[in-house]
Amino acid sequence: MQDFSQYQAFAQEKLGFTYENLELLITAFTHRSYVNEHKKTVKEHNERLEFLGDAVLELVVTEYLYGTYEEPEGILTNWRSALVRTESISAAAKRFEFEPLLRLSRGERRGTDRARAQILANCYEAVVGSLYLDQGYDAAKTFIHKSLITTFKEILETGSWMDPKSHLQEVVQSEEGHTPVYKVISEEGPDHDKEFTVGVYVDGVLKGKGSGPSKQAGQQQAAQKALAKYKSK
Repeated sequence: MQDFSQYQAFAQEKLGFTYENLELLITAFTHRSYVNEHKKTVKEHNERLEFLGDAVLELVVTEYLYGTYEEPEGILTNWRSALVRTESISAAAKRFEFEPLLRLSRGERRGTDRARAQILANCYEAVVGSLYLDQGYDAAKTFIHKSLITTFKEILETGSWMDPKSHLQEVVQSEEGHTPVYKVISEEGPDHDKEFTVGVYVDGVLKGKGSGPSKQAGQQQAAQKALAKYKSK
């Protein structure tokens, strides 16, 4: 018989609640790949809880932004996107030490950093869903505020809520009077799993390189790298 006491300890120490139905929390940490490897003993993965938690997360963040700021809809939408994007919520999951409790297949444990970030983000949403079902909306809201909304001040100060390409264009035009130009440096991998490496150039000088599964993703990462260089001047 498996010992799941570490999940209840995690709930008490990191989430601040004692689960009535601990199975909900265990399921929130269970990836589809783990179920495929343990079909005789494990029946449910976390995707349904993730679906629920995503809705709860969006409502809590929207409620906070609406009640705290009097900005127009477009600004609030961009701020919300920055808070609930994969990078933000996977970082929150890392800070709250979700990773050791993930139930993954052996193959998924050897996955890329990008794949792991997505798994952590999905797990965060599933944990929110499990909290909502087991402890109610206020408990889920408390955890979201403690783990995620507390980072919003930094998001505002750094300007990371802005689309990186738009932000970089503003900075470059202001400081140098030029417009950034993006060029694909390389393409690797089969058609169904491409990896694009993109460079962003200012007046012919390479300012940042990025990679991703699409040219757009590579451009965004390249813009982020270039922004970091401008901020460190």
